[in-house]
Amino acid sequence: MKVHVSTLLWLAAMASGGMLPPTPAHAGVFDDEQARKTVLNLRDQFNSFQATATQRIEQNSRTTLDLQNQLEGLRQEVARLRGQNEVLQNTVATLQKQQKDYYVDLDARLKKFEPQHASVEDRPGTSQPSEKPEYDAALKHFQAGDFKSAGNAFSSFIKKYPQSPYLPLAQYWLGNSLYAQRDYKGSTWVLHKMIDANPTHPKVPDAMIAVANNQLESGQKAAARKTLEQVVAKYPGTEGARAANNRLKTLQ
Repeated sequence: MKVHVSTLLWLAAMASGGMLPPTPAHAGVFDDEQARKTVLNLRDQFNSFQATATQRIEQNSRTTLDLQNQLEGLRQEVARLRGQNEVLQNTVATLQKQQKDYYVDLDARLKKFEPQHASVEDRPGTSQPSEKPEYDAALKHFQAGDFKSAGNAFSSFIKKYPQSPYLPLAQYWLGNSLYAQRDYKGSTWVLHKMIDANPTHPKVPDAMIAVANNQLESGQKAAARKTLEQVVAKYPGTEGARAANNRLKTLQ
């Protein structure tokens, strides 16, 4: 016959308090012993369960702590990778800007050396970026009355830029620089070269008058008259024709 534990405990309590009905002596001893064993067995089971539960709780706590540490480690790793990613993005952006600036600067530098469209005396052409500054510098020498430096500068320009749209003007001013230095033969040669190569250039009438001046200075009055008459005949109505006509009047 099985007796419920709670019943045994109740009986033990009643017995200790003298509340149980009197029973034979051997029956009371047996019941008390049985109850005591039951109580001890229950206590052992409870202690075993409590130890097992405590062990499991501690194990779960350690597992939870390990997972938390791993999670924190992963969070730190993600933060580090994000930082590296931001650094890389900034580096890439900086490199891209530097590369863009480099190519913009390179393009600007290369354009300085590329031929450029130029209109000289209403005549279109293509010139190197350095041509006009060198031409202007030579012309300043002439305007300042430094005819020798002007002649050297224009002569150098002609050799350096034989295809320049400024070439006819450079030849014209070189002829005038040589005239100012009384090199009439050299002046006439340069001016004739300019006239023959550019017969329709706006400066041709003035160049022919300069040739006439060289002829006059060289004692070639008849040749000078003929040159001036050609200017009047070929370029009627121009400033050059009027200047040539006035010059002819002084030769009467």
